Amino acid sequence: MTRISSLAAAAALALSPTLARAGTVTVKGSDTMVILVQRWAEAYMKAHPGAKIQVTGGGSGTGIAALLNGTTDIADASRPMKEEEKQKLKQVSGETGVETAVAKDGVAFYVNDANPLNQLTVEQLRDLYLGDVERWKAVGGKDAPVVLYSRENSSGTYVFVKEEVLKNQDYSARAQTLPGTAAVVNAVAKEPNGIGYGGAAYAKGVKELKVSHRAGEEAFSPTKENVQSGKYPLARNLFMYTRQKPAGDVKAFIDFCLSPEGQAIVTQVGYFPLR
Repeated sequence: MTRISSLAAAAALALSPTLARAGTVTVKGSDTMVILVQRWAEAYMKAHPGAKIQVTGGGSGTGIAALLNGTTDIADASRPMKEEEKQKLKQVSGETGVETAVAKDGVAFYVNDANPLNQLTVEQLRDLYLGDVERWKAVGGKDAPVVLYSRENSSGTYVFVKEEVLKNQDYSARAQTLPGTAAVVNAVAKEPNGIGYGGAAYAKGVKELKVSHRAGEEAFSPTKENVQSGKYPLARNLFMYTRQKPAGDVKAFIDFCLSPEGQAIVTQVGYFPLR
């Protein structure tokens, strides 16, 4: 393909980023966010008869990849876009993308209800997930093996934990990768020695650990107050990404998500409004 034809193809893709029909908005990405965005979509379509919002998960990386190749209007992500992703987007669209924070979350670490531990430090979580600690006794628990559950590497939560907890070191080879936060919670609920992580809204039938920055400091739960204030060490924003500045049906949907009604849905689902 010649340089001219390559540029022409890129321009065409930029001008027509999705194949969606007018009035249809496609949203793809974060499994952490999928329940929340589905609820937003249901409420929006009820208030706007004729509008259609198509929501699918697959992970933050999957959503961002879809934004890059022009198969979604909105990419949901539970992590910021990486610089290399922004540059790839610029190559095909001329823009590095527009980031909109739509909610807040606390990445929670779950253990089985039978686990006597109630809190850990970020360093102890790192030791567990790096595989440096293999028995609960080393962090104040019972003398039993630690069973690690993790998300797949396309997950924004996987990336967040790797960056913020593991300091960009690799997860232990013993960590069992599961496709979605609900699967992680289900596994921990069945395994007395299990530990997993995910969005705070998913913690049903398991125990959420309090987390402190370091030994000797107060530990906090991922509650609304602690996440919004930044006291909880693993607080984060949840994002929607678009190729260009949102317009038309896409803007209308994102505006709804940010409206008082939309932010009330954030609370109902179990996440936290922006303010």
